[in-house]
Amino acid sequence: MIFVTVGSQKFQFNRLLKKVDQMAADGSIKEGVCVQTGASDFVPCNCRHQAFYDRDKFAQMVEKCSVLITHGGTGTIVDAVKRGKKAIVVPRLARYGEHVDDHQLQLLERFHELNLVYACTDVEKLPELLKGIRTHRFDTWQSNTEAFIASIDEDIWTIFGGGR
Repeated sequence: MIFVTVGSQKFQFNRLLKKVDQMAADGSIKEGVCVQTGASDFVPCNCRHQAFYDRDKFAQMVEKCSVLITHGGTGTIVDAVKRGKKAIVVPRLARYGEHVDDHQLQLLERFHELNLVYACTDVEKLPELLKGIRTHRFDTWQSNTEAFIASIDEDIWTIFGGGR
């Protein structure tokens, strides 16, 4: 099962949901898809979907899925890599009204550089990434790695604090 989550932000993420629904319809996705739609107003026709899951059900869905397709929320990404899940991350972008800025793109680039997730900045590339993720070998999450924490900390300060 592929689990798609768009997080709990008050913003829509129709761009991702439409692409996943189209992929389920055209056979690009050959297994079951379950979608957490959040505040989006697009309703998938070809996937099981629900607006939100409680914390326990959400954790079960992440644990059960073979691939996670997610927005660029740090908490979801970290949870996925800690569990060793294959994740394709599609950042919410301000130009589409999906967030107030592009901080998800900046954080995603760092996770991708560390070979922990696949970065998908163009939803049209999602079918290609989904094919490749099955055989890709991601690096293992190293909990409490000081270098990782320091690099993310530096990124956060650069993005939100204007540097140190």
